[in-house]
Amino acid sequence: MGFGRMPATGKKRFVLRMFISLKYVTANVVDRGRGRVVATASSVEKDLKANLECGRFCNAKAAAAVGEVLALRLKVDGLAGEEIHADLAKEMEKKGFKNITKVRAIVHALRSHGVNLIFDPNAAAAAAAAAAARASVPSHATPKSDEADD
Repeated sequence: MGFGRMPATGKKRFVLRMFISLKYVTANVVDRGRGRVVATASSVEKDLKANLECGRFCNAKAAAAVGEVLALRLKVDGLAGEEIHADLAKEMEKKGFKNITKVRAIVHALRSHGVNLIFDPNAAAAAAAAAAARASVPSHATPKSDEADD
C-alpha cells in the first residue's frame, strides 16, 4: 500500500466530493480504489461559466448547473448506474450553514438526472438528530398559542 492510500474495497468505491466557496462551486466523483478523480464539474469552466450569472458570488442555480454537468459526464462515462456514496452530513458540516442550499442543489441535480447516489445512513441519522435539536429550541419571536388566549 502507498502512503496515505486506502485499500481498494468494493464498499464505497466512488465518492462524491464538493468544494464550495463564495465564488466557485466544484463537484468531483473520486474512485477510492484507484485514488483518482473520475468525473468533475466546476463553475470555473469556461463553457459553464459563460452561461451562469454568478457575478462575484455563485448561488444555488450555479450549484445546480454544476450538478447537471457532472451527472451528464457520469452518464457519458457509464458511471451513472454505479453506487456513488455521499456523506451529506459531513459535506454540510464542512461547508457551513450558508452553503447548505448549494450542497442540496448539487445532490438534487444529480439524483434528478438518474445518478445512483447512496447516502450514509449513520450520517443521515446524525443530520436528522441535529435538525430535530435545532427545531426543538424555543423561538422567542413567536408567541405561544396558550399565551395568546390570556
